[in-house]
Amino acid sequence: MAEKNQAGAPEIVAVREAHRFDENALAQYLRDHGLVEGGLEVRQFQGGQSNPTFFLTTGGAGAPRHYVLRKQPPGKILPSAHRIDREYRVMSALVDAPGVPVPRMHVHCEDADVIGTPFYVMDYVPGRVFGDPAMPELAAGERGEIYRGLIDALAALHDVDVEAVGLSDFGRPNGYVERQIKRWRGQYEASATETDPNMDALGQWLTDHIPDDTTPAIAHGDFRIGNLLIAPDSTDVAAVLDWELATIGHPLADLAYACMPYYLPHGVAGVRGVEGLDLAAHGIPTEAEQLERYRQARGLAPIDDWPVFVAFSLFRTAAILQGVYARALQGNASNSDALNVGRRAGLIAERGWAVARAHD
Repeated sequence: MAEKNQAGAPEIVAVREAHRFDENALAQYLRDHGLVEGGLEVRQFQGGQSNPTFFLTTGGAGAPRHYVLRKQPPGKILPSAHRIDREYRVMSALVDAPGVPVPRMHVHCEDADVIGTPFYVMDYVPGRVFGDPAMPELAAGERGEIYRGLIDALAALHDVDVEAVGLSDFGRPNGYVERQIKRWRGQYEASATETDPNMDALGQWLTDHIPDDTTPAIAHGDFRIGNLLIAPDSTDVAAVLDWELATIGHPLADLAYACMPYYLPHGVAGVRGVEGLDLAAHGIPTEAEQLERYRQARGLAPIDDWPVFVAFSLFRTAAILQGVYARALQGNASNSDALNVGRRAGLIAERGWAVARAHD
């Protein structure tokens, strides 16, 4: 594990009260599957707004072994959300895909009687996580290398042969953006606590500006700096994490999501943006440079309808944050600052509507 004083080292804390479960039952289950010998220590990763994630240690002080457990959050969740079964399947399929590093999967348990919700266990991969895309902890050169590594890993993912890795039935190949807009409009309406005119207008605008389908690819759905595990002693991508939104879809939706920080203000609590930074001074490539790197890696022509994909990414993020806020009100969000993050949904919606209006 990365040293505690190392920039980007994961924060591992005692299991939060809202996420406690029967650790003895888990230990017995993992013993039955050959993963645990002796005792089991369970701690929790702090961070993220989605599926609670835990750090497992077994094997004793002499030869400890570490795993990571991800589970659905407790309490009522939105339909089709927190699909850890899909996370497990896609990472299992990609474990040997070149250029797309993922942890090795071990076991997926659908029996909620074991610890209260379904869960899976995977290898622990040492590394660093940078939630802020400005990465103030790093030198300018390191930031640039990580941004370029993000694009390289994304291009490699989108070049994976879906049929060859056994994911041809992982999602419908056509109509991805249209379905996503419908889905996230529904998710937003299911979790909305008040009316947001920007969100309503943006949802309708996107419905009226559906982009053409392209060659489908494995779409991660949440591809960003904060979901890259960076090697402890280099800027290499050690693993791509958080696959719960993965499906077969439009690769440019993934690319636009990865570029979303260019449209969000830097320095606003709960908002991960680099707008307003001197990108060159901070070593961060421009959006145009990132798009060109992606195009060259995949041999693509110039990208049409780019603002539509950006507006869609902002719309979907606002809907997700609204869900975070709703869960926080119920007391079961996976991060203690969920209330603050969820309240930023309105700002994200406003930025998305601004992109849409500028495109027209």
